[in-house]
Amino acid sequence: MGDFGTIVTAMITPFKADGSVNYDVAAKLAAHLVDNGTDTLVVCGTTGESPTLTWDEEYQLFVEVLQAVEGKAKVIAGCGSNSTTEAIAATQKAAKIGVHGSLQVVPYYNKPPQAGLYQHFQAIAQACPELPMLLYNIPGRTGQNLSPETVVQLAQIDNIVGIKEASGNLDQASEIRRLTPQEFQIYAGDDSLTLPLLAIGAKGVVSVASHLVGNQLQQMISSFNVGKIQIATEIHLQLFPLFKALFLTTNPIPIKQALKLQGWEVGSVRPPLCETDAEICQKLEAVLQKLSLV
Repeated sequence: MGDFGTIVTAMITPFKADGSVNYDVAAKLAAHLVDNGTDTLVVCGTTGESPTLTWDEEYQLFVEVLQAVEGKAKVIAGCGSNSTTEAIAATQKAAKIGVHGSLQVVPYYNKPPQAGLYQHFQAIAQACPELPMLLYNIPGRTGQNLSPETVVQLAQIDNIVGIKEASGNLDQASEIRRLTPQEFQIYAGDDSLTLPLLAIGAKGVVSVASHLVGNQLQQMISSFNVGKIQIATEIHLQLFPLFKALFLTTNPIPIKQALKLQGWEVGSVRPPLCETDAEICQKLEAVLQKLSLV
């Protein structure tokens, strides 16, 4: 259940000049990503600015992206919430239109204890037992870490198939890999940690950089998987400045700027996010130019 490949792109949400969602550009971008290294798209995750999207906008994005990539790639719906009831309702609605999985973030701000986290994810999984679920651990944004011990408990639920591990803690990822079945999928939540996490048993990455270098990331992972470690390392090191440049300020501000430099009409970010300053733009553009991406 729920094989999402190796490159899962956390897709941005394009906006029009008036701030409304640009569904046409979203569909075109989704098709482009799938043609350039993406196995699965996460729609309405952190990079998709889910905190400032309405439930109706999110649902329509699921519909549009599913149609755009029909038969070519899978779509994971970002349905997470810090309200269990809301997360269940959003996941059930998304499941009815045929998404291939859901991404469920650790509840943010209310900081539930580990028992509460277990009960939250268990309830969502039980409400949609046929829909594969990826857990999403990103304590830097949520204020709470999902412990390896809780992940191990959750991995015993049939349709909880993996985790996007964005704690930045390699020891934690190692412990999850050590204690979970091999079929439980671990995805890096940071592009710069993809290669290190592959070495301890990760399957791939939920990526921001794959908007720009999806094919190169595929080559890095496939090289690693066939034992060509030096080639994988060379690709990692070549792309490393890009990985860091895309987080010079809050994601997704830099990736949207990078896409605009490539000619994509993705618009701005929604408040309270804001456009970045000229210095960061110049640094980002210099990295893109060095990699021949603009």
